[in-house]
Amino acid sequence: HMEKTSGTDAAMSAHIERTIKPKNTDENRTHLNRELIRFPDGVENRTQAIQYRLDTAGLTRKIGNNQVRAIRVLLTGTHEDMKRITNEDRLDEWCEDNLKYLADTFGRENIVSAVLHMDEQTPHIHATLVPIVKGVRKRKKKEEQVKKRYRKKPTDTARLCADEIMTRARLKSYQDTYAQAMSAYGLQRGIDGSEAKHIFTWQYYRDLIQKTEQLRTDIGQLQDRKETAQEELKRAKKEVQTEKLKGAATTAATNIAESVGSLFGSNKVKTLERENITLHQVVATHEETIETLQSKIQTMQADHSRQLLDMQQKHINELQVKEIGHKKEVAGLTTLFNKTLKWFPQIKDMLNLERLCLTVGFSKEQTATLLTGKPVDYNGELYSEEHKRKFMAKDVKAKVFSDNGRLILTIDLRPIGDWFKEQFEKLKQGLNVRQSRFKL
Repeated sequence: HMEKTSGTDAAMSAHIERTIKPKNTDENRTHLNRELIRFPDGVENRTQAIQYRLDTAGLTRKIGNNQVRAIRVLLTGTHEDMKRITNEDRLDEWCEDNLKYLADTFGRENIVSAVLHMDEQTPHIHATLVPIVKGVRKRKKKEEQVKKRYRKKPTDTARLCADEIMTRARLKSYQDTYAQAMSAYGLQRGIDGSEAKHIFTWQYYRDLIQKTEQLRTDIGQLQDRKETAQEELKRAKKEVQTEKLKGAATTAATNIAESVGSLFGSNKVKTLERENITLHQVVATHEETIETLQSKIQTMQADHSRQLLDMQQKHINELQVKEIGHKKEVAGLTTLFNKTLKWFPQIKDMLNLERLCLTVGFSKEQTATLLTGKPVDYNGELYSEEHKRKFMAKDVKAKVFSDNGRLILTIDLRPIGDWFKEQFEKLKQGLNVRQSRFKL
């Protein structure tokens, strides 16, 4: 799922980085969430990462206030598929292949953030794409028709253009290529042309609240209709009593009229009889209609109350099932981790060594190579936590050795701690020489 966003997108950053706590998350699993991309020096969060890419992309045009500055990308599969991938211990591999897909499709430098969320029902990745593109800008039809000579601009100029990335044809292509990249994990493409749409968490709760409010409104309207029907029933009873009195009077008049009619043979007597019968039928129908309406009101009110209770109980049951499942999963993982440490005590040293390699400045790929015992040629800066500074390591060879079961990271066959001390002493000597020259 891809979605444009303008401005700093701070609200989404708060959701992704969990500076706010969504209602559908399990706080006991939030610590399993992790940022998959390392930020540049001086960049601390997703919002700053977006701005850093815009500042360093070499854009020549001013960015408009309403211009799209980033595209949100949501990568995941069905709940069943993602649970299977997690149980098969392939989630890390799945994350790496997702990062590779994003880099190959949109350019590695344009992917400024990718966060794995494990504290929601289904594991998923929130990636952030800054739509920097190159190539000739498509001119509008009016521009093509104007017969003026324009100075040709270089075709490799960097531009901020989300529309070029989010065309209908390309969106369909992303679905196809992503399905191919994820086929190794048993994931399949959704139905081509399906009208199904992604529903955000806030939309789910909004719809639930709207349904609840609608039910309350319907119950209120039914209550009003019930009160109105009761008033109509009272009024109808009064009318019935009045009509009965009129009917009695009419009957008496009819009897008199029949006596007189027998003498004079008038047709008015028969007319009054017919009207009297019709009037009684109308009154009976009115009473029956009121009773039917009152019965319908009671039935509808009971149905709505039952639906509301069923919906609330269903939601409570779902939350309870999720909570039990999450607790079981955490307990299982904790037990498995403790067993792993017991069976393979060297894993703890390897985890500490991995943390050390990443801290001093080795990449994930270089760290993985070092943990296998293979040497790595390195040229760049290495950071020392002891000295709180970086030292230049020019054309050095890093390797991990095992000394009586203890893993040691070395630089040019020297423990990295000794190597840092040597570099620090050289730095101090250089500073002392400069100070001596300055005094002379």
